[in-house]
Amino acid sequence: MRTDEFDFALPEQLIAQHPPEQRGSSRLLYAHGDVLEDRRFAELLQLVKSGDVLVLNDTRVIKARLFGSKESGGKIEVLVERVLNGHEVLAQVRASKSPKAGSRLLLADALHVEVLGRAGEFFRLRFAAAKNVLDLLERYGRLPLPPYITHVADAEDEQRYQTVFARAAGAVAAPTAGLHFDDAMLQALRDKGVRVVYVTLHVGAGTFQPVRAELIREHAMHSECYEIPQATVDAIAQAHAAGGRVIAVGTTSLRALESAAQDGELQAGTGETKIFITPGYSFKVVDRLLTNFHLPRSTLLMLVCAFGGMEQMLAAYRHAVEKEYRFFSYGDAMLIERNDGVVGRAPPAVNKMMSGKARPTTE
Repeated sequence: MRTDEFDFALPEQLIAQHPPEQRGSSRLLYAHGDVLEDRRFAELLQLVKSGDVLVLNDTRVIKARLFGSKESGGKIEVLVERVLNGHEVLAQVRASKSPKAGSRLLLADALHVEVLGRAGEFFRLRFAAAKNVLDLLERYGRLPLPPYITHVADAEDEQRYQTVFARAAGAVAAPTAGLHFDDAMLQALRDKGVRVVYVTLHVGAGTFQPVRAELIREHAMHSECYEIPQATVDAIAQAHAAGGRVIAVGTTSLRALESAAQDGELQAGTGETKIFITPGYSFKVVDRLLTNFHLPRSTLLMLVCAFGGMEQMLAAYRHAVEKEYRFFSYGDAMLIERNDGVVGRAPPAVNKMMSGKARPTTE
């Protein structure tokens, strides 16, 4: 398939620059088959039933952006991609001239950092301070807002570009479908009999890479690490056995679940994933997807088209543009039924152990 098959016209004014006044006050487009329903996010309670499982990504966004200088005095910007251990990270480095292995950086006028070498497009950096690198980032770093949000991160962003259930620090972009939920909505879902469970997928900066290849098969996906708890595996098995549905909140939750079931068994544990889901993919775990609206020509739009049907999803996006839904990280939500007519099926085996110019959002 060609990348331009996933294009659509997106007016720039529909890109949400700020979150809604309150979590959960956004709109919700419900897409099931060829039917589109314009709803409010609060009505999600009417669209779930007792015995369903809601899967959330509990990753926490770190303050991954740092500014500083090289030994030569040249200015430099660092965006941490992944924390490797207590003192080392992989990072994107922007400078007039790339730093060499063995050179040193001074970040935030406080942090002495050594460049250990290259790892593909990223640099391996070592922080000299005795403190854990996550603590250093929290103190000296800045929140890495997506490139399509034009303002500098402020106090509102530090609160709202983080889910209320964020736990495991490590992401450099938020799992944005989860931003709609507040504690009251999560409790209301539990009260209705919906089981709320978690996965962790640390969203990397690679999620903002546009698809530049003409053919989607030529696009190289970035790698992200994930963890699936045994409790989540068990809840999914129980739900499917009883006719319940698995609702992935965000493409990150879906990618983690589908990655953990690639050998036919949904397995608990940790792993790395470069899964690229495109039309024709056979979904193994997820029945429904709650997600935000994604950019034209993005891997995330391709995933959505694989899940809900290409013709149906592109029609849904045209509808969303016409009805002026808000797009991307701070935008509105969409609930999609998997488009193969199979809901509550037998579970897989369980192992107990502006057009094209912007970049894609995470959810």
